[in-house]
Amino acid sequence: MTTYEAAPSRPELTNIIESLLFVADAPLSISQLTEVLQCSPAAVEEALQKLARDYQGRGLRLQRLGDKVQLVTAPESAPYVERLLGLGSTSKLSAAALETLAIIAYKQPITRAEIEAIRGVNSDSVLRTLMSRGLVEEIGRLESVGHPALLGTTFEFLQYFGLSDLADLPPLEPA
Repeated sequence: MTTYEAAPSRPELTNIIESLLFVADAPLSISQLTEVLQCSPAAVEEALQKLARDYQGRGLRLQRLGDKVQLVTAPESAPYVERLLGLGSTSKLSAAALETLAIIAYKQPITRAEIEAIRGVNSDSVLRTLMSRGLVEEIGRLESVGHPALLGTTFEFLQYFGLSDLADLPPLEPA
């Protein structure tokens, strides 16, 4: 059993996690944070919740996908951040890409065949586009004949739509 006696105090823990997320070049998992900080997952979760509350209404957000977390700029700041970084306006997604992305976002993990069954058309080209833009990725394999790829959304998906978490997706209306 791991001991957590060297863990920082709670206010200090929140500040340290903020620093780690700021310098990380990729999302950090809860287990990475607990290992670096030598504290319990519950203490990390508590500090992350405090950070998320502290960032409400500010220029930064805490973004989560599964057990991974990262620090991002607020979506409403995007035009200014893009201008500062010299990023041109990104091309918009087609209706087919948005439809496919919505299916994946709400049904993930999902296979290509399941997407095509819902859409009623071949989705290879649209999936290639979504994957090349980093909005969708393979997140596993289905334990069935052929072991088809399971697809899910990425952190880039959350950033593109200004979401902090998949739970922020609007609820589906009944059919």
